[in-house]
Amino acid sequence: MMQRHGMVVGVKDEELERYKELHAAVWPEVLDLIRESNIRNYSIYLRKLPDGKHYLFSYFEYTGNDFETDMATMAADPVTKRWWAECMPCHEPLPDRADGEWWAEMEEVFHTD
Repeated sequence: MMQRHGMVVGVKDEELERYKELHAAVWPEVLDLIRESNIRNYSIYLRKLPDGKHYLFSYFEYTGNDFETDMATMAADPVTKRWWAECMPCHEPLPDRADGEWWAEMEEVFHTD
């Protein structure tokens, strides 16, 4: 059964252009592993909110059978670790995110096919 995931993280103003540059040319190995990890229709959106801060909102569909294992496999991958080491300094995680989260999971309140 397909699962939809929406997440949010802050992005530092001084790192905004770097983040955009990274995502204009995502490493092919990273894209391959995303697909191998059963993630489809992955999108990231940027918005400056009235608090003056920039936020990234992501959406993806998980089509596998074991989300935790697929995410653990991705997190253990050496290329993914290097990619995250480039991206994570750009982020400002939300202070109220759940333990173990970097991007804070959002609650889905509506969806239509």
